[in-house]
Amino acid sequence: MSNADAPTIAVFRPDDDRIEDATALLESLGAEPVPDPMLAVEPTDDTPRTDADYVVLTSKTGVELVADAGWKPGDATVCAIGPATADALREAGYEVDVVPEEYTSSGLVATLQEEVDGTRIEVARSDHGSDVLLEGFEDAGAYVHETVLYRLVRPEGSGRSAKLAADGDLDALCFTSSLTVEHFLEAADARGVREDALATLEDATVGVIGAPTEETALEQGLEVDLVASEATFETLARETLEAANGGN
Repeated sequence: MSNADAPTIAVFRPDDDRIEDATALLESLGAEPVPDPMLAVEPTDDTPRTDADYVVLTSKTGVELVADAGWKPGDATVCAIGPATADALREAGYEVDVVPEEYTSSGLVATLQEEVDGTRIEVARSDHGSDVLLEGFEDAGAYVHETVLYRLVRPEGSGRSAKLAADGDLDALCFTSSLTVEHFLEAADARGVREDALATLEDATVGVIGAPTEETALEQGLEVDLVASEATFETLARETLEAANGGN
């Protein structure tokens, strides 16, 4: 692994203020960040329906797109998965009615399942959203409609972290979604280093947000060392760095 005093930690946030914030956070924690954006946004130009009883936004990107489009929630109860999405909604001038204690799709379903029978729920998100929200609300008796606000694709030129991993120069990785796992391994494939990266990362610390990301990582052959105790990047970064310092 890296011989530098500061652990090298790969981070795969979108190439905007989120990768900048993630890099700054890791530096402040004493790590050497390796920013390698694995997600690029392609808007669909669709907007959420306006006749729902509940509207669910799942990301800052989704909030920015609906705000730019001038979308209004009307009388709907506005739900955000996690504080980052809630903050983005408030900054855009929306009121936030529901944020689950557990910042996950299943956490939101658990929060609302007793009150949504017979209601209409609009879920506005990317094309890679998990089925947990849709199926959970439908099982609770709601009528659910999904609007895809944007597609998530792998940016051209991504993958320098995969080469570093294959060379044994990464101490840790922070995966924030199933798609970041898939795109990291696609980038490794494109560079011809997937097998070497997977083998070398057995000695690195792999941190993930949420059970779906963990499941994807395990299915793809990555050993997962920790699932963040809270579904925020800051918690993931802190706990991954702590694990890297303690075990590597």
